[in-house]
Amino acid sequence: MTPNAPQHASLTVAIGKRSALKADVTVTPSGLLAIGALVSSILLSTAVIVHAARR
Repeated sequence: MTPNAPQHASLTVAIGKRSALKADVTVTPSGLLAIGALVSSILLSTAVIVHAARR
């Protein structure tokens, strides 16, 4: 496997006998870094908003 190879993941959830949810995702390492940056900025901004609301 090369360092820049895309990562694949899939998830299947069955709900009862007739319903199912299937999700597939493919992410490159640079895309994973971008997702991590977005999540961390959302969490940091939420902490600032909560802190300001408590004043």
